[in-house]
Amino acid sequence: MSDDAQDKQLPATGRKLEKAREDGQVVRSKDLGHFLVLLAATGAVIGFTPVWMDKLQRLLSAGLRFDARTVANPDMMAQRLSEWAMEALFIVVPLGLGVALASVAAGVLAGGWVMSFKVIVPNFGKLNPVTGFANLFSKQQLVDALKASAMALVMGAVGVMVLTKVWPNMVDLLAKPLPAAIHELGVTLGDVLGTMLLVLAAFALLDWPLQKFLFAERMKMSHQEVKEEFKQQEGNQEVKARMKQLGRERTRKRMLAAVPTADLVVMNPTHYAVALKYDEGSMGAPRVVAKGLDLLAFKIRDIATENRVPVLEAPPLARALYAHTELDQEVPVALYSAVAQVLAYVYQLKQALVGQGTMPGNLPDLDVPDEMDPLRSAAARERVRET
Repeated sequence: MSDDAQDKQLPATGRKLEKAREDGQVVRSKDLGHFLVLLAATGAVIGFTPVWMDKLQRLLSAGLRFDARTVANPDMMAQRLSEWAMEALFIVVPLGLGVALASVAAGVLAGGWVMSFKVIVPNFGKLNPVTGFANLFSKQQLVDALKASAMALVMGAVGVMVLTKVWPNMVDLLAKPLPAAIHELGVTLGDVLGTMLLVLAAFALLDWPLQKFLFAERMKMSHQEVKEEFKQQEGNQEVKARMKQLGRERTRKRMLAAVPTADLVVMNPTHYAVALKYDEGSMGAPRVVAKGLDLLAFKIRDIATENRVPVLEAPPLARALYAHTELDQEVPVALYSAVAQVLAYVYQLKQALVGQGTMPGNLPDLDVPDEMDPLRSAAARERVRET
């Protein structure tokens, strides 16, 4: 049986979870959202009840008071309606803002801050009746249906209990003065909202881990999907490797093109080659314009020979320069003395070749510190281990 025909059993990879998040697919709990919205509404009701009750009493007293000027002057009626509308807005707007902020907070707490416009892009594939009919019997829909049914039963039972408890008090409100009736109504409303909050809190505590489990189930992958994702990542690695290779090739071409402009090439006859250039006007110290190992070292030597660039065999200096410098980097301070010696030797040699000086003898011993020469430093470490 192929992987496509099997149930997806492997947990989602980090890449798939990241892509799902980019598409706006994160863990969401509707019950948690409902709880936070109702909590914000209850907090707004409790916090603003004194202000609202005062405004409501003044609105009712003003509305039920007969005013002859209002009857005689129609403009007064419009003015009073405008005033009542503004008073009503002071009651409705804080409640609406609290509910809106709670709705946003519910989404952030449940799945984090996700900005994705892909969820609003039309997907005509969802209009397929066959797919839609199959989705009706999915695990997610079944759980949501059972949960909604259980919530409806529990909320209905709690609602009946609360109404049975507060109904006598609601009937008694008709016999109480208006201020006392409004106050009692606010208290009763707070009790009802508090009871609903307890029920929704219980469902939210159960729904959040349930939604995390269902989301993990939806995100599970088959072996084939994991293989395809791995191939894509490997493909990306191949592209990166290819780009690095092209970068090295460009650097190599640029380096070899700079060899003819060098003042000299220092070599270890069989392994290392380093080309140096020094311009007193623009450089603070000699600079490495090319370096290479083995075949590349021979290539640097051949180009230098073709372009009449002096090639000197100075193994310790060649090894030290190769190990402690980068391309287009000035030589280290510790090698200034040795580099100055070979430059002086090359300048004296050039002067002799054009008949303006005597031919220098053999290249003197160069002042290369042992710790700068990889071969000598390795031998020193070996001697220390043996002792």
